[in-house]
Amino acid sequence: MRSELFGALPDGTPVHRWTLERGGVRVRVLTYGGIIQSAEVPDRSGRRGPVALGFDDLQGYLDRPGPYLGALVGRYANRIAGGSFGLDGRTYRLARNNGSNALHGGAAGFDKRVWEAAEVEHGVRLSRVSPDGEEGYPGRLAVSVTYALDEAGGLRIAYRATTDAATVVNLTNHTYWNLAGVGSGGAGGHEVRIAAARITPTDGAQIPTGAYEEVDGTRFDFRAARKAGAGFDHNYVLDKGVTTEPVEAAELSDPASGRVLTVATTAPGLQLYTADHFDEGLPFAPGDGIALETQHFPDSPNRPEFPSTVLRPGGVYESETVYGFSVR
Repeated sequence: MRSELFGALPDGTPVHRWTLERGGVRVRVLTYGGIIQSAEVPDRSGRRGPVALGFDDLQGYLDRPGPYLGALVGRYANRIAGGSFGLDGRTYRLARNNGSNALHGGAAGFDKRVWEAAEVEHGVRLSRVSPDGEEGYPGRLAVSVTYALDEAGGLRIAYRATTDAATVVNLTNHTYWNLAGVGSGGAGGHEVRIAAARITPTDGAQIPTGAYEEVDGTRFDFRAARKAGAGFDHNYVLDKGVTTEPVEAAELSDPASGRVLTVATTAPGLQLYTADHFDEGLPFAPGDGIALETQHFPDSPNRPEFPSTVLRPGGVYESETVYGFSVR
């Protein structure tokens, strides 16, 4: 475990990089945005290589924040329709950064903040206080996110938050994976498996309609592993629902390298995004990575039929995801 200076923001605020290494896996985490800058795991021949898309320097993240490469996303991951929601008889208006909608916490979400860091066993804990009204969200939210490697090299991300006023919370990590190795080309040939019989269909602005749609007989059916291809940016309703401990819900594999990524989570949903919208100016082409974002459903604050994302004083928001690495 080691920490080093990675750069500084324009105002001089230092950004550090923490290196975690265990079980043949090496992961680097930035205090800026809680970003997973890199992850290196062995292939079936035992050769360790990079499998998480990221920039080599801090300026890359400052110049190109849009893809949220490796970022810690909050206060609310994914979209909130119209940039507003009602809670306890009051309407809260949020920063709109996705047309008329709020996306991934707003224009200056958790991915653009510098976090305090403290070493923990086999990992690092990042923490910050999001003040009342930040990006329009109510309540003073105290947040900690712990990144740690288990004995087998699995990456555990544990989220925790408390508030002094009723609010909504939905935290995730936005790493794009390419198990063939960063720079090897597209990830469309990776195989995906998701233990979900339904998705939440969306309208033209990618806002859920409130319905649940069965995947049986459609291109959204990944209950049996198959090639990912392209054209996915959808929330899957995990069969397991909300759980107190992480339960395996998805798998990504690359037949060429033999690398396998499993996703276990306590969250009820998973966003499959095949990065079709990577644009010019990025060192990556559309489809070069696949994101598997564990989450509550998009627009849940406006959808009482979805699992609740409301956090009240005295309560604790807790969520955990484990990215496991193996070969076959």
